[in-house]
Amino acid sequence: MQPGEANKFSTHNETGVRGQGPGAGKNVAVPSQALSDSSPALLPLVPEARHPAPDTRHLTPDPIGYVMVLPYLLHLVIFLGYPLAFAFVLIFHRWNIYTPMKWVGLGNIRLLLSDPLVWRALGNTLYFLLIHIPLQLVIALGLAQLLNQKIRGRAFFRASYFLPFVISGVVVTILWQQLYAVETGIINVLLQLIGLPKIGWLTDHRFAMPAIAIMATWKNVGLYIVLFLVGLQSIPSHLYEAAELDGASGWQQFRLITIPMLNPTIMLVLVLSTIGGFSLFIEPYVMTGGGPANSTLSGILYLYKQAFFFSKMGYATTIGFFWATIIFIVVLIQRRFVETEAM
Repeated sequence: MQPGEANKFSTHNETGVRGQGPGAGKNVAVPSQALSDSSPALLPLVPEARHPAPDTRHLTPDPIGYVMVLPYLLHLVIFLGYPLAFAFVLIFHRWNIYTPMKWVGLGNIRLLLSDPLVWRALGNTLYFLLIHIPLQLVIALGLAQLLNQKIRGRAFFRASYFLPFVISGVVVTILWQQLYAVETGIINVLLQLIGLPKIGWLTDHRFAMPAIAIMATWKNVGLYIVLFLVGLQSIPSHLYEAAELDGASGWQQFRLITIPMLNPTIMLVLVLSTIGGFSLFIEPYVMTGGGPANSTLSGILYLYKQAFFFSKMGYATTIGFFWATIIFIVVLIQRRFVETEAM
């Protein structure tokens, strides 16, 4: 060591305290010039100061928060809470709007259980769903597969299929009522051109509910095409590429990749279709009025007739709660089976 070089180094121990010499513990020789460096790696290790956690026991909520949520709470209470509570009270009363309510206890429930039209409406609705849901799933998924390809005019076709969904239900129903007309309807005219007999689509109890199911599918399929398109576009493309390298056919890719990956979307379509089917009202009300021979009578249509044709508000409310319970049970069953198969 040359003279004067002893000042270039100083000793520090592991705790960052300047040592007294070579025997002052575990010391590290650090250039004195580096001690002035601001690099965190060369600074002595100093324990961080720990600040005590703030005491929140005496903090009071800001009243402005309650003011901000008050409009929503009022809307919730007035337009949801109060109607539900009042409807629950109506189950146990007979009321025709004009006279005071009369307590009947479980009379409305007993009447519902013994009313054949309630069960006829339930059977009609299940028949409608049996036609509508498979038809809608197949058509929506098939068209979504086509629209997911690189074809010319894809944006135009996507908008065209979605357009009926945003049109008023009454307008669509009147349009299809004209198409189903026995004498002048286009469908029967086309049947006669190919030598087939005319069909009473809305006057024959055998064809009335299937005709309504076809019309409802045409109106709502645009929404489910969009849902399936979103699901298809979220599937990673490398899955299909790997399947092609392994020699999988198009059907095998669809069955083993597309369907399992679309299971959440299929579940959503099933639930929405079921709720929509149990809410069937405009179509039978405008097209058939529930006929012929109550073959198109739906639960909501029967509820409407009991409430506003016969002024039986208590009984109509009982039908409404019964219908909501049926929807809840059916959706639970669907979720149980579909999610189990997905696993």
